[in-house]
This record gives sequence, C-alpha cells and structure tokens, in this order.
Amino acid sequence: MALSLAVAGCLSAALPAAGASLDGAAPAAATAAGDNTATVFYYTKTRNWAAYNLHWAPDGGSWTTAPGTGMEAACTDWVKKTVSLGSAAGLQATFNTGQGTWDNNGGKNYALGTGVVTVKDGVVAHSDPCATDPGTGTGTGASATVYYSTTTVGWPTVNLHWAPTGGAWTTAPGAGMDPACTGWVKKTVALGSAAGLAATFNNGNGTWDNNNGRNYALGSGLSTVKDTKVTANAADPCAAVVPDTTAPTVPAGLRASATDVSTVVTWDAATDDRGVTGYQVTRSGGAKGTVVTSVTSTVLTESALEERTAYTYTVKAVDAAGNLSAASAAALATTGTRPPAPAGSAPLGGDPRKDPIYFVLTARFNDGDSANNRGGGQDVKSGNAANNDPMFRGDFKGLVEKLDYVKALGFSAIWITPVVLNRSDYDYHGYHGYDFYKVDPRLESAGASYQDLINAAHAKGVKIYQDVVYNHSSRWGAKGLFTPTVYGVRDVQWSWYYDEKQAGFEYDGLTVDPKSGKSYYNGDMWSTAEPAGNTCVNWGAATQYKSAEGYTIYNCQWPNPTSGMFPKALFHQCWIGNWEGEEARSCWIHEDLADFNTENPAVQNYLIGAYNKYIDMGVDGFRVDTAVHIPRVTWNRRFLPAIQQRVAQQFGAQKADDFYVFGEVGSFVNDKWNRGSANQSAQYYTWKESATYSADDATAAVQQYTTDNDPAKQPTSTNAFLNGNLYHAPDRSRFSGMNVIDMRMHMNFGDANNAFQNGKDSDDSYNDATYNVVYVDSHDFGPGKSSTRYAGGTDAWAENMALMWTFRGIPTLYYGSEIEFQAGKQIDCGPTCPLAGTGRAYYGDKIAGSVTASDFSKAATATGPVAATLDSPLVKHLQRLNEIRRAVPALQMGQYSTEGVSGGMAFKRRYTDTATGVDSFALVAVTGAATYAGIPNGMYKDAVTGEVKTVTNGQLPVPAPGKGNMRVYVLDLGGSNAAPGKVGAAGPYLK
Repeated sequence: MALSLAVAGCLSAALPAAGASLDGAAPAAATAAGDNTATVFYYTKTRNWAAYNLHWAPDGGSWTTAPGTGMEAACTDWVKKTVSLGSAAGLQATFNTGQGTWDNNGGKNYALGTGVVTVKDGVVAHSDPCATDPGTGTGTGASATVYYSTTTVGWPTVNLHWAPTGGAWTTAPGAGMDPACTGWVKKTVALGSAAGLAATFNNGNGTWDNNNGRNYALGSGLSTVKDTKVTANAADPCAAVVPDTTAPTVPAGLRASATDVSTVVTWDAATDDRGVTGYQVTRSGGAKGTVVTSVTSTVLTESALEERTAYTYTVKAVDAAGNLSAASAAALATTGTRPPAPAGSAPLGGDPRKDPIYFVLTARFNDGDSANNRGGGQDVKSGNAANNDPMFRGDFKGLVEKLDYVKALGFSAIWITPVVLNRSDYDYHGYHGYDFYKVDPRLESAGASYQDLINAAHAKGVKIYQDVVYNHSSRWGAKGLFTPTVYGVRDVQWSWYYDEKQAGFEYDGLTVDPKSGKSYYNGDMWSTAEPAGNTCVNWGAATQYKSAEGYTIYNCQWPNPTSGMFPKALFHQCWIGNWEGEEARSCWIHEDLADFNTENPAVQNYLIGAYNKYIDMGVDGFRVDTAVHIPRVTWNRRFLPAIQQRVAQQFGAQKADDFYVFGEVGSFVNDKWNRGSANQSAQYYTWKESATYSADDATAAVQQYTTDNDPAKQPTSTNAFLNGNLYHAPDRSRFSGMNVIDMRMHMNFGDANNAFQNGKDSDDSYNDATYNVVYVDSHDFGPGKSSTRYAGGTDAWAENMALMWTFRGIPTLYYGSEIEFQAGKQIDCGPTCPLAGTGRAYYGDKIAGSVTASDFSKAATATGPVAATLDSPLVKHLQRLNEIRRAVPALQMGQYSTEGVSGGMAFKRRYTDTATGVDSFALVAVTGAATYAGIPNGMYKDAVTGEVKTVTNGQLPVPAPGKGNMRVYVLDLGGSNAAPGKVGAAGPYLK
C-alpha cells in the first residue's frame, strides 16, 4: 500500500493516512478539541544564550508582552514551547535572551504554522527533533541504521519517513535525522520482526527525495543512501571521522556602510577544516537592542533601520557541526534620514510556467518622456541623430503607458533589459553596468520610477523579470568596487574627447556637464599624471598605433584586461580564446565588458548587495545574462543561494520558490552538448554539484571544469516526461535554482518541426525542461545564430507560435515579433549604422494611441496605430493562443510524452495537483495529422474548434489542421476539471 501511494504521489496528504504512527510514537503536543496549537523548537547550539524566550502572536492576534515566555529544555541543543492558537492557523514569532539580544529573522519575524515547528539558524522546518522513533527502544528484534548523504540536496534539516516492511508509516514528515559527520546524517530505527523498511527523506518543508516515486527499499543493519544509490550492509561512512570540534577562523575585513536607513555589511570568507556553512551577524545600537541574523553568504543588507543612528556589527562563522568562531572586529555604520517611502510591491508569486513572457528593450520600446532621451557620444556617428532617434528613447513611463498593450496580447510577464546605471559609448541596451546600486536615470521620470513600473505592472497582474549581469561591468569598471583611471591628455588631438574635470560633478548618464555640454562626461576617468597605486604597464608611453582620426594612441589609454589597469583580485586578466575552454568562464568577452573575478568574495558581496536592492523592490524574477561565463559552482555556492535567501527573508518561503531565475547559457550549436563540453551546455546549469570541490572558489572552478565535463557522466531526469498517461511528482531535490533559455530550440527554429525534435532530444538532461524559456529570436540572434531577425514568413511564425504555446516550456516573444517587426533586418550593428534600420528599432510608432485591456488577450478599446497593430493576423493568433494556454493547465505546467503518438509535432500532456484537485490531460497536434493510441477513454473536446470526440478503444485520430493551425483535445474529467470546449473565436490561423 505504501509503495502504491508513493507512485501516485508520495508527497500528498495520503501518505500519513497510510497508517498512524507506530507504537511508541508520541505527538509533540496535545491539542484540545477546536483549539490549534504549535510546539516551537528552537536550536541553541549556535546561539549559546543563557536563556531563551518566545515572543509571539497568533495570526491576526496580539503579541505577548516583551520579552515573551520562557522556553524549556527539550533535548540536546534544543528548547521548546507549546502555545495555544485558538482558531488561528499559525503565529508570528521572534526569539530573545530576555536581556535585549534578539533573533527576529532579519526584521521580518518568523511566520510559523501549527503543529511541530523547528527553527534552526534561520531555517523553518516541521518535525520533532527530540522525538523517539516509532518502534525504537530496548525491545527485541532487528534494527536498521540509515545514513543519508546531504552533500547534493544541501538540506539543513533531514527527516526520515519510513515504514517497516508490511507495517504502517510514520506520520509525515517523519523523524529528524541526527548529524553524523560532514555530509551525512543518520537514524537508527527498530524493525521488530520485519526484515527491512521502506523509506523516503525530506527537508520538513515540503521538499522530498522519494526516489522518483518508488520509495527506498532498505534492509536491516547499516545502509547508506547517496544520490539515490542504496548500499546495503555498508561500512560506516563516518567511522574514521574524528568529531569536529575545531571552530572556523574569525571573519576578517568586516565593512559596513549606510545609505539612508539601510546598511550593507560585507566581510571576507572565513575558513574551516571541514567547511564554513554560514555566519551569524550581530547588530547592536538603536532602540531595538541587539539583533542576531543568520546568513549563508558573506553579505548582509538591512533596511528600515532607525534614522541617524550608529550601528555596530560583528560576525561569527559557523560550521556544519555548530562550532562558532570568535567574533570579528567590529564595523560601524551610521544611518542618515529616511527617504520618502515608495509604494512598495511584493512579487506576484505563483508558478512561473503559467506566465508567457514579452521581452522588451526598454530604451527602444516606447517613449513616455522625451526629457530623459539621450543620444550619447555616438549619436552623430551612428546616424541616429539624423533620424531624431536617440539610443536612449524608450523609458519606464512609456512601458507603463503600454502595459495594457502587453496584457491585451495575453502576456502576464515582461522581461526588461538591465536597469542599472550604464557607462559606455553605446549603452542603451543596459549590458554595460557601471553603478549596480543605481537605476539608470535615462529610464526614469517623475512619477515613473522603476518602483512605479513594478507597482503598475503588478496592479495589472503582470510580472516584471529584470535582466541582471553578474559576469561583467562596463569598460569603466564598477562604481563602489573599482573604476580605472586611464591615461589622457587634453592636447589639440584629444581635448575633444577628454572632458575638463569638474569638481563635484558626477556622471549619471542624464545630467549635462555645464562646461562640455555633454551627458556622457568622462572628466573623472582620466589623468595625465600617473595615479597613485597605478599597476598599468608603461603608463602613458606612446604606441605605434593611431586612432581613426590619425591621433597617437598611448599605453593605458583604453581599458583592457592584459595591461594591468584592472586589479587581478577584482577583474580577470585575459581575453577568451577558446569559447569551450575553461577560459570562457574566466576571461573577457569584449573591451566594453570588464570581466568580474566572481570567485572573489568582495566581488560577490558587491553584486549580491546590489541585486538585493531590486529583490526588495518586488521584482518577480531575474533573467541572468552571460550565465555560462561564470562557473556553475560559483552560482551554486554564492549567487543562487543569496537570491533565494533574500526573497525568503523579505517575502516568505513560497515567494522564494516562485521567484523565477533563468540564465542565458550561450550554447549556439545544434547538438545536445555544446561541442562535447558539459560545462558549456545550458542544461548543465540546472543541476546542483555532483562532487565536493575546494573551499576556495577559484580552485573549485578549475576542479569542476576538469573533472565534470563529460556529458556521459551527467545526471538525467524524467521531470518533463509523463509516465504513460500519468503525471508524476517531479524530483527537484537536485535543482540548482537556475532555469535556462532553451538554446537548442532557439538555434533550430528555422523550422518548427526541427525545433521540436531537437528540443525533445535534450529534455532528459535538464533538471526540469518544463521551466525552459523558449523563443525564436532575441536582441542578439535569430535561429541558427543568424545576425538578422526571423524572416520565415507569417505562416511560419504562426506555426512556431502554435508549437511554443502548447509544448513544454515558457513561450517568450521578442517585442514586435507579433507583427514581424524588422523581419530580416540586422539585429545589431553597434554605432556603425542607425538603430532605425536594425532589429532594435524604436517600436513606439506602432503602438501609438490608446489601448485598454479588459483582461489578458482582450482589448476593450484601442485607437490610433495601436488599434491597427492589434488587428494584425499574428496578433489575433497570439491572443487566442494565450487564451487557450491559460484555459488548459496541462499546456502550462504539464509533463509530456510522444509514446503511442504518431505524427510530426504531436504529443500528449498532463498536469495533476492533488492539493488543489487539478487534473488536466490534453492531446496536441501542430500542423500535421496525428493518431493517439493507449489514451484514457472518455470525452475529448477540442479547444480550437469545439469538436467533441468520444474515445472507447484508447485511440483518437486527428486530421492535419494545417500550417499555423492546431488541435488541442482536452479530456473532460467533469466538475472543476471539465474540458473548456472551444476557447475564443476563430481567427486567421486557429479555425
């Protein structure tokens, strides 16, 4: 019975009902009839306080009187308190010493539910850490000792949920496992007369390792479970391990700075003989007393502090055994005045696969405020000036004004280009970041700040995905980290280029320097005299080279990685030669893209602190630029956990799960693995590490590349595939936290069927391909790495869209493709030609006028050019595709299969969620005829035509619908899972 339940969905509520707890299991707290309770366990080892108080309030109720109620000893390293909640479904909580030192979860309180709740170093889980295992004791019979490897899953808490062979299961989530040694936890359970047990493992927070729905079959004696591999009668993996009693080194280099009422605290990584697992940051000062916050990265940002208040910070490092270092030297930061509070916005949340994405280059989409338009130093040379088309033209105000256009197309997410202050000769696209902590003012207007855009989009139910760059800055470095000084001389040749220095004037891309009349001022960047600490070789010496104008070029005049101009600690020092080699992750792509040394904690702290700011503003996800140029081990150790931690801290664990991160891993080839290199392939970045590397990030990056580059040794997944006709719970335990753009489909979208066949071929190597971002072309390339926007014709576009909107993955459209905007035009030519003739042309003329969306895919009113745009055939096609996809959950989140399916682009998809009662099964035929065999009998309704077919023999034939058309037969399961029938009105293609 337990096995069948596991196959059907071991994580469902049915599992606990498979049997009550075995004899000897006692609940953590008794619950009176009609009264909810919570028993809160708090971990003490890494606090080492003299006393522990729980200060709490039931949801919707009043707080206890500070400092709350004392907690009592529970078992080694734990205290507990049981509280009555009445009818409340949970409680808010903080913990303190009773003497002014608090753990308030970084100012967000802890949100706890009912039942048994554990709080360990900032992590909330659900199991009794002091419980006696069901069946354990001194009685006769066999026992089993289970060791579980935590290296891959990375869970801070592990529970064993089990049943002796032929017996009943523990109550989910089972019993907490005990630390054994680095990378292992263990539990010994009594089996009585049973010869073995069935087992699953979980983190107490809903994430499970259930061996892909098959449970683990373990015997008596000692067994180990590592990366789904069971070893029976194994040697004790911790037998030779000496207990860890050595504390980490004291964190050094503590730095604290304040802006307004926010602080950023950074420090150098500590070391440990077995690895540092986190840090405790103690803040003192202000009226709220001492606060202790647990973090896993080497940066902490805090907001909403008191005004004009001095705060002192110290940091301790902690290892897996709970050993604490001594406190670091203190750092001081004094806050200023509180800025006017923006109307903030939380991420919308929800499964990101429900939300089709519209991708815009903000500066080229729609101009809402001409006062922030800027042409830059290349305005005349590029030809933009002659067209009255400055590179910075579109802005947030223009995007806010056209949110209804995006919604009327049917999109519920917008991917925008980077928003940070850029600094380069041609930086409208946003990928030349200079001040990562400042929004580029060329995008903002009064009443249309970045925060205003986020808020306005959310008010319409539309998500904002921010393009972010961790790999590189601009040629001028990164403000606040390092900006280079170049050699310059204001002689007759170069005075036009090197601006006179203006004391107190600061570049922001928008403000005009009163002396030069330029917004692209560079007077702060050059010096004729060699600056103090210069490391650039042959400073100011004349070279043999001349500029385009015939002027002498001097050494150290232009930023580059090999001259010594950029410090080795913060920036890499080489050009990429082999794009599939290790150097592709540790060298410069281009002179305008100064490559960060992302393995340096100072760089990591700078970037984490910067992007925390935008998380706090409520963005819904990040599109990660040039993700492949940073080692996966660095993403997995530093940046991805920091994103998750910040979202969870600010908005809760569920919003962190829903925060969508998708990376650009530039695998511009047609094969499954990028020229045989796993490290350079998109799917590689969707996985956690499969090995343990050096604690030093730079060393670990090389170790990873040299030891984990064989495609044959990479993990596989069934997360995207149906089991016959059945959906199964995906195993996301080894998910890295980064989804990816489907580069293989993108490269093959010269033909829809080719994209489909290639996409299927790669899906077993992604952690979960249903989260892939799928597009035909973008701001960089068309299919096949073409330098032009897709020009396959309207029918081909309609066919491509029909596939994207029904196949697995998240359909994404580059702005203007809905009307074949700039089809066949060169996507980007830099400043050598006008933008108006490229794939990045200004789009606002096509959407001028007014538009009001009554719902997704519905324009209530439209006037002017935008009305004509909305009336174009591909727009009508796109609107209906979005309607159909939104009406059929299987098309949004379903797994798929081609088993028993004949036809070219034909497949079946299903999505089942027992928690909400959703069950959706659909048969899709794109373009060609198809036959489906072995499918469930019943009534099927086509979402395109409304045609009804009744299946009695497990087979359903579908005639060819034709190019751009399709058929989507949905199984009518009745009730809330009834097939929708015909969705929307027939159009130029779907008919």
